[in-house]
Amino acid sequence: MEPFEILCGIAAVIFALYYFFTSTFDFWKSRGVPGPRPIPGFGTFKNVRLGKISMSEYIKKLYNHYKDEPLVGIFAGRTPILFVKHPDLIKDILIKDFSIFPERGYASHDRADPLSQNLFELDSKRWRPLRAKLTPVFTSRKLKEMFVLISECSDHFVQYVEKLVNKNEPIECIEMTAKYTTDVIGRCAFGIEIDAMSNEDSEFRRIGRGAFHPPFWNRLRFAIKDYLPWLFDVLYGYILPQSEITRFFMRIVLETVDYRETNNITKNDFIDTLRELKKHSDKMGDIDLTDSFIASQAYVFFAAGYETSSTAMTNAFYELALNQKIQDRLRDEIDQEYIKHAGNLAYTNIKEMNYLDKVFKEVLRKYPAGLLFKRKTISSYTFNGTKVGIPKGQIIWIPFHAMNQDPSIYPEPDVFDPERFNEEAVRSRHPMAYLPFGDGQRNCIGSRFAVYQTKLGLIKILRNYKVEPCEKTQVSYAVNDRDVVLTPKDGIYLRIIKINRD
Repeated sequence: MEPFEILCGIAAVIFALYYFFTSTFDFWKSRGVPGPRPIPGFGTFKNVRLGKISMSEYIKKLYNHYKDEPLVGIFAGRTPILFVKHPDLIKDILIKDFSIFPERGYASHDRADPLSQNLFELDSKRWRPLRAKLTPVFTSRKLKEMFVLISECSDHFVQYVEKLVNKNEPIECIEMTAKYTTDVIGRCAFGIEIDAMSNEDSEFRRIGRGAFHPPFWNRLRFAIKDYLPWLFDVLYGYILPQSEITRFFMRIVLETVDYRETNNITKNDFIDTLRELKKHSDKMGDIDLTDSFIASQAYVFFAAGYETSSTAMTNAFYELALNQKIQDRLRDEIDQEYIKHAGNLAYTNIKEMNYLDKVFKEVLRKYPAGLLFKRKTISSYTFNGTKVGIPKGQIIWIPFHAMNQDPSIYPEPDVFDPERFNEEAVRSRHPMAYLPFGDGQRNCIGSRFAVYQTKLGLIKILRNYKVEPCEKTQVSYAVNDRDVVLTPKDGIYLRIIKINRD
């Protein structure tokens, strides 16, 4: 072959690749949607991919740069993504026109990643009947039953903190609170006394760390799943073994179910709900209730219930340590409730603590668990009040983290101020400006459970201890957005001091 022909062949390949990577780049321009200029191979995420900026910083920068634009068009590689900022349009997506946006946009990998068959990631066809069956687990009646178990775990939490305090050293709060919420989930979801607070070798706690603070190889696995799904299905569906997390939850769930069936044990917890689903699988339509499908639901209860709540508790302790007047006022409210109810707090008493509720909401405003909500259209759609039309299969991002930091919505957003959630302030804001658990039909099913386990843990500790900054406390809070849940980058160290009530 002549050199000229070789050069022509190379040029043709380069041109074909260039065309492939850029052929979608007029997608948003043709629809009149503004956005940053994409780069072949990177889309609009060049600095994120090269490690020059974190994803949270990128999203906040994008949100602020297009401050007055309701819609912004971006690209992940060559894939167009719509960044939706305006609260009215967000309400349309999550509530009014939900039937067009019921999907989260996750690809199905039932064989390669069995635990991905969970309620959070499922396609709408399987999500609807499953959500209906699982909703009764999180009713007020059920939560009242669980409250006793949560309260017992919170008492153990106080004892555990006492041991840490006696060492007279700065306490790392992420690990401290994660052990508490791990024990709560173990009792309420699996009917198992995990005892992570006294057992340093707790398998549940070790697996939890791996799930939410993944090492390099697990992050690589997630990257392959996101960007090369066909390769992910081949590698993890047929060649490489299942992950340790998958093997662990499959074993724990199946062993627990088998033990209860064999010994005729009923605890009316989440595992028993899953047992009932399997017994009446004929009522679940097209859902194939395999063992892995059942284990997936137990996994998502664990995953969604322990890390988000422990991080929220840690962030609350951090802010209360830095804001002693707020801490004192909150402790006064807690003490008054104990006096009012003779030292015995019931499920309904937690709802009566208005200042605690404001503090909790401000924690989730300043430190949400994630960056954005993801949706995907199941048919074409034109946004109300605009001429912007999108096709079936369009990915939507709702940047609630950046909204929480918007000074036009929350003045001085870096200031921790629970009074942002007094009645007058809440009425003055658009309801879509605060979405800690999402909204609409696909909101967080376990939000009330998360709220109660977090609040009760805070109550028991603040009743007995004072939290203060120490020499290892972060001066500037840095987010580690490489983890599944947004967590403080280097942990949160505080001094915890016993309150003498004699």
